[in-house]
Amino acid sequence: MRLTGVSVSNAMEAGIGALWGEDPRYLRSQAESFGGRVGHVVKMTFLAQNRQGRLMPAYARYIAISGNNFISNAWRADSEATLGNASLRTLLGFLGRMSSNAFQEFWPDVRQRLSRKESGTKVLPTTKNLPDRETSPGSLNILQPAR
Repeated sequence: MRLTGVSVSNAMEAGIGALWGEDPRYLRSQAESFGGRVGHVVKMTFLAQNRQGRLMPAYARYIAISGNNFISNAWRADSEATLGNASLRTLLGFLGRMSSNAFQEFWPDVRQRLSRKESGTKVLPTTKNLPDRETSPGSLNILQPAR
Protein backbone atom coordinates (compact mmCIF):
# COMPACT_ATOMS: atom_id res chain seq x y z
CA MET A 1 0.00 0.00 0.00
CA ARG A 2 2.97 2.32 0.53
CA LEU A 3 3.92 2.34 -3.18
CA THR A 4 0.43 3.35 -4.27
CA GLY A 5 0.38 6.07 -1.60
CA VAL A 6 3.68 7.50 -2.82
CA SER A 7 2.49 7.38 -6.42
CA VAL A 8 -0.77 9.15 -5.60
CA SER A 9 1.09 11.73 -3.51
CA ASN A 10 3.56 12.43 -6.35
CA ALA A 11 0.72 12.77 -8.88
CA MET A 12 -1.16 15.13 -6.56
CA GLU A 13 1.95 17.23 -5.98
CA ALA A 14 2.69 17.50 -9.70
CA GLY A 15 -0.90 18.35 -10.58
CA ILE A 16 -1.52 20.86 -7.83
CA GLY A 17 1.95 22.36 -8.22
CA ALA A 18 1.42 22.88 -11.93
CA LEU A 19 -1.62 25.03 -11.17
CA TRP A 20 0.40 27.66 -9.32
CA GLY A 21 3.84 27.13 -10.80
CA GLU A 22 5.72 24.94 -8.34
CA ASP A 23 8.51 22.78 -9.69
CA PRO A 24 8.63 19.61 -7.56
CA ARG A 25 12.00 18.44 -8.91
CA TYR A 26 15.07 18.33 -6.71
CA LEU A 27 18.07 20.28 -7.99
CA ARG A 28 21.47 19.42 -6.54
CA SER A 29 23.23 21.90 -4.29
CA GLN A 30 26.01 24.14 -5.52
CA ALA A 31 27.62 24.05 -2.06
CA GLU A 32 31.00 22.39 -1.70
CA SER A 33 30.78 21.40 1.96
CA PHE A 34 29.01 18.32 3.25
CA GLY A 35 27.07 20.38 5.79
CA GLY A 36 25.92 22.81 3.13
CA ARG A 37 24.69 19.95 0.98
CA VAL A 38 22.85 18.29 3.87
CA GLY A 39 21.23 21.64 4.70
CA HIS A 40 20.10 21.93 1.09
CA VAL A 41 18.57 18.43 1.24
CA VAL A 42 16.54 19.37 4.33
CA LYS A 43 15.58 22.82 3.01
CA MET A 44 14.36 21.47 -0.32
CA THR A 45 12.12 18.96 1.46
CA PHE A 46 9.90 21.88 2.41
CA LEU A 47 10.61 24.38 -0.39
CA ALA A 48 10.18 24.34 -4.16
CA GLN A 49 11.12 26.65 -7.00
CA ASN A 50 8.43 28.72 -8.68
CA ARG A 51 8.26 29.63 -12.38
CA GLN A 52 10.73 32.46 -11.86
CA GLY A 53 13.24 30.13 -10.17
CA ARG A 54 12.75 31.60 -6.71
CA LEU A 55 12.26 29.43 -3.65
CA MET A 56 8.83 29.29 -2.04
CA PRO A 57 7.05 26.99 0.40
CA ALA A 58 6.12 23.75 -1.35
CA TYR A 59 2.39 24.09 -0.73
CA ALA A 60 1.52 21.42 -3.29
CA ARG A 61 3.82 18.99 -1.45
CA TYR A 62 2.22 19.84 1.89
CA ILE A 63 -1.26 19.24 0.46
CA ALA A 64 -0.28 16.09 -1.43
CA ILE A 65 1.60 14.27 1.33
CA SER A 66 -0.80 15.12 4.13
CA GLY A 67 -3.92 14.87 1.95
CA ASN A 68 -2.97 11.47 0.57
CA ASN A 69 -2.31 10.06 4.05
CA PHE A 70 -5.53 11.40 5.57
CA ILE A 71 -7.69 10.45 2.57
CA SER A 72 -6.33 6.90 2.74
CA ASN A 73 -8.03 6.57 6.13
CA ALA A 74 -11.26 5.98 4.14
CA TRP A 75 -10.16 2.51 2.99
CA ARG A 76 -7.91 1.49 5.86
CA ALA A 77 -8.93 -0.81 8.68
CA ASP A 78 -10.38 1.03 11.66
CA SER A 79 -7.29 0.24 13.73
CA GLU A 80 -5.10 2.07 11.15
CA ALA A 81 -7.52 4.87 10.24
CA THR A 82 -6.76 7.14 13.17
CA LEU A 83 -5.55 10.71 13.36
CA GLY A 84 -2.32 9.53 14.98
CA ASN A 85 -1.59 6.95 12.28
CA ALA A 86 -2.35 9.43 9.48
CA SER A 87 -0.05 11.98 11.13
CA LEU A 88 2.71 9.38 11.43
CA ARG A 89 2.28 8.44 7.75
CA THR A 90 2.53 12.15 6.87
CA LEU A 91 5.74 12.49 8.85
CA LEU A 92 7.12 9.39 7.13
CA GLY A 93 6.12 10.89 3.78
CA PHE A 94 8.26 13.96 4.45
CA LEU A 95 11.13 11.78 5.69
CA GLY A 96 10.80 9.75 2.50
CA ARG A 97 11.04 12.92 0.44
CA MET A 98 14.11 13.98 2.41
CA SER A 99 15.68 10.55 1.79
CA SER A 100 14.96 10.85 -1.91
CA ASN A 101 16.59 14.29 -1.96
CA ALA A 102 19.65 12.92 -0.14
CA PHE A 103 19.95 10.07 -2.63
CA GLN A 104 19.76 12.49 -5.57
CA GLU A 105 22.30 14.78 -3.91
CA PHE A 106 24.96 12.25 -2.95
CA TRP A 107 24.55 9.20 -5.19
CA PRO A 108 26.24 10.73 -8.28
CA ASP A 109 29.39 11.33 -6.21
CA VAL A 110 29.31 7.84 -4.69
CA ARG A 111 28.79 6.26 -8.12
CA GLN A 112 31.69 8.26 -9.56
CA ARG A 113 34.03 7.14 -6.80
CA LEU A 114 32.94 3.52 -7.11
CA SER A 115 33.40 3.51 -10.88
CA ARG A 116 36.95 4.83 -10.50
CA LYS A 117 37.81 1.96 -8.16
CA GLU A 118 36.19 -0.62 -10.45
CA SER A 119 37.96 0.67 -13.55
CA GLY A 120 41.30 -0.30 -12.04
CA THR A 121 42.72 3.18 -11.56
CA LYS A 122 46.33 2.72 -10.53
CA VAL A 123 47.80 4.51 -7.54
CA LEU A 124 51.12 6.11 -8.39
CA PRO A 125 53.96 5.25 -6.00
CA THR A 126 54.84 7.90 -3.46
CA THR A 127 56.93 7.88 -0.33
CA LYS A 128 53.74 7.32 1.66
CA ASN A 129 52.57 4.15 -0.03
CA LEU A 130 55.92 2.41 -0.63
CA PRO A 131 57.32 0.06 2.01
CA ASP A 132 60.42 1.11 3.94
CA ARG A 133 63.65 -0.76 3.28
CA GLU A 134 64.05 -1.32 7.03
CA THR A 135 60.54 -2.65 7.61
CA SER A 136 60.49 -4.79 4.48
CA PRO A 137 64.01 -6.14 3.79
CA GLY A 138 63.15 -7.92 0.53
CA SER A 139 61.41 -4.96 -1.10
CA LEU A 140 62.86 -2.59 -3.65
CA ASN A 141 62.99 1.07 -2.80
CA ILE A 142 62.93 2.98 -6.09
CA LEU A 143 63.30 6.35 -4.41
CA GLN A 144 66.85 5.76 -3.15
CA PRO A 145 69.78 5.42 -5.56
CA ALA A 146 71.33 2.00 -5.95
CA ARG A 147 74.61 1.47 -4.05
